[in-house]
Amino acid sequence: MVDGEKAPALLRLETLLALGLDQRTAENALVNSKVTANLAAVVAEAGITGCDKSVGNLLYAVATKYPNNALVHRPALINYIVSTKIKNPAQLDAALSFLTNTGPESLDIGKFEEACGVGVVVSIEEIQSTVAEVLKENMEAILEQRYHINVGGLCGQVRKRHPWGDAKATKEEIEKKLAEILGPKTEADNVKPVKKKKEKPAKVEEKKVAVATAAPPSEEELNPYTIFPQPAENNKVHTEIFFSDGNIWRAHNTKEILEKHLKATGGKVMTRFPPEPNGYLHIGHAKAMFIDFGLAKERNGHCYLRFDDTNPEAEKKEYIDHIQEIVKWMGWEPYKVTYTSDYFQDLYEHAVELIRKGLAYVDHQTAEQIKEYREKKMDSPWRDRPIEESLQLFEDMRRGLIAEGAATLRMKQDMQNDNKNMSDLIAYRIKFTPHPHAGDKWCIYPSYDYAHCMVDSLENITHSLCTLEFDIRRPSYYWLLVALGLYQPYVWEYSRLNISHTMMSKRKLNRLVTEKWVDGWDDPRLLTLAGLRRRGVSATAINSFIRGIGITRSDNSLIRVDRLEYHIREELNKTASRTMVVLHPLKVVITNLEDGKVIDLDGKKWPDAPADEASSYYKVPFSKTVYIEKTDFRMKDSKDYYGLAPGKSALLRYAFPIKCTEVIYGDNPDDIVEIRAEYDPSKTSKPKGVLHWVAEPAPGVEPLKVEIRLFEKLFLSENPAELEDWLGDINPHSKEVVKGAYAVPSLATAVLGDKFQFERLGYFAVDTDSTPEKLVFNRTVTLRDSYGKAGPK
Repeated sequence: MVDGEKAPALLRLETLLALGLDQRTAENALVNSKVTANLAAVVAEAGITGCDKSVGNLLYAVATKYPNNALVHRPALINYIVSTKIKNPAQLDAALSFLTNTGPESLDIGKFEEACGVGVVVSIEEIQSTVAEVLKENMEAILEQRYHINVGGLCGQVRKRHPWGDAKATKEEIEKKLAEILGPKTEADNVKPVKKKKEKPAKVEEKKVAVATAAPPSEEELNPYTIFPQPAENNKVHTEIFFSDGNIWRAHNTKEILEKHLKATGGKVMTRFPPEPNGYLHIGHAKAMFIDFGLAKERNGHCYLRFDDTNPEAEKKEYIDHIQEIVKWMGWEPYKVTYTSDYFQDLYEHAVELIRKGLAYVDHQTAEQIKEYREKKMDSPWRDRPIEESLQLFEDMRRGLIAEGAATLRMKQDMQNDNKNMSDLIAYRIKFTPHPHAGDKWCIYPSYDYAHCMVDSLENITHSLCTLEFDIRRPSYYWLLVALGLYQPYVWEYSRLNISHTMMSKRKLNRLVTEKWVDGWDDPRLLTLAGLRRRGVSATAINSFIRGIGITRSDNSLIRVDRLEYHIREELNKTASRTMVVLHPLKVVITNLEDGKVIDLDGKKWPDAPADEASSYYKVPFSKTVYIEKTDFRMKDSKDYYGLAPGKSALLRYAFPIKCTEVIYGDNPDDIVEIRAEYDPSKTSKPKGVLHWVAEPAPGVEPLKVEIRLFEKLFLSENPAELEDWLGDINPHSKEVVKGAYAVPSLATAVLGDKFQFERLGYFAVDTDSTPEKLVFNRTVTLRDSYGKAGPK
């Protein structure tokens, strides 16, 4: 499980130069602690203080390229290099490839030597003969291209016939023979050739169709999960744990441990989505779900929903219920629902085992003292207390005989380590608080750092996937599993999802909710999943957005919220039926329509709906009194204005052209209370402007009145998380409530879950505050799409 050898003292520049490395390579190696440590180990295994440049370069390549899963065979390879049985990069590359596939299994010397050409001697005469053959085969191209011929390609043809031949001698022989064939270079030979442009095919006259062309999607875009290894491949080292005393632990599963794991899982991929139940999930958790559940689904495996409930003070049943419900809404089905607290007994027993091994101790330092000692890289005064004493004190902690805060159990890791996450992390602390799931059985609770990796192992998780801020905790994760001889999952970190104009910190979200800056965890202005759902966003759109940004490790990008809105619009454009609502009504009286007459017109629910199907339409009454938006009328007309103005016409959507004939004012000269207009029943006039509208459904009957809630970005700044006074950045106009909007009669039957495009206004969804007497709609997203103009990226 561990290759726990002690690394030699750090190398000096003179040592590296003695290996034949050039100054720049040597200096670059010394600034990279990992390369330095590997190179020091390689030099120690070689047992040399100086060597030929060709040998030194090969040893350097071993230090930087050697496969971690086959470290047991590295001394053998080094011996082949030092004895010049392997003497060129081609042989070394073949050797590294062979050892990668072999891993920690026993080395078949015969097959190894055959694979990398040990003992094969290619004489200069053989190289000369093969070069002559290759040049003869390519003579036509050589005479045509002269010195512009691709020498690398010719070398490659020779290498195919003599893979272990001297590459330098091959190149020199080719260049020598080319000079003999072509003679001295001419002026033309020194001119850089111009690349020929590909000829464009002849144009064929055809009907022009606007089609956006794009490069074919990569394999990773088609299937983002291809980057993850199979469970049976989890015997390789991809993490080395460096200690301040020079020790290096190279953690990996032994053949026996891996076989036991594969037998338990049937070789299936096993992942977990492990939220802490201390708040509502946000869109960042949607990315975690997409990766955890998505990988298991793609590989026909299983994904646990595991509640990481190690802190009884912050966890509530409300959050547990919400998380289970929202995971299902997002389209994911857990293999099992588990709790870290289900494993409290196992975790306790492993803690006792850790103490018995001398790898944990009971400490009495306060939190402030622990912080101070970590900063000074000093050991706790209780670090080396007798094992039996720590065992008794830990038992006293479990039985509630020690006061809260008076003792902790700490892992004995490496207080002098530069990585603070190896500074004797706390494994257990005392809390006299009943647990929401485990009840009052325990008064000691494991820390995240202690429990997380252990439960991953106990549940036979194959891929432990988390965000990049946990990258520095990886050594501690593996330290504990190595120390206890447990199965080690494959750990991989991905970038956090950061979206503009919002807050993703659960702590800050909690403050927004508890201090009532917003209207609860499901406020539509928040990017909590509950807030997005209430706003009218579907799980399909969220998952499409997550797939679009990909599974990456780049942690610097702030994703613009426009990109999310693009995916929301794309889906709603296909699924939301069209209808008409007027937010700020302006009364228009149609003077040439007889009193009491109501004309039932058909409005299209979808632009491309079949014309012969009744379900494609909704009824729109047209009567003597109609209402348009106040912003669709102005007193002064202009060329770029398409609304209504005195003497000007506009088309009412699905109805008739109307022409303004009179303006009625209120007490204030600027207060327009009514417009008089005439309609064109023959539709002979063709105005450019098209207006949405709502009419009285019957003479003197007010149209359906609804409440509309318009939402803007919650924060004014793109990245409010960077601001010290982030609460002062809240957009005071992030929510506008319109109580007197008018809607067409067909909207009266709308229920929770229904989504619409209010023509010319945006996409809207029925809100949870709606009642049969009072419908409330939330604007999900506007119609404008600045992001979509360039397409998703």
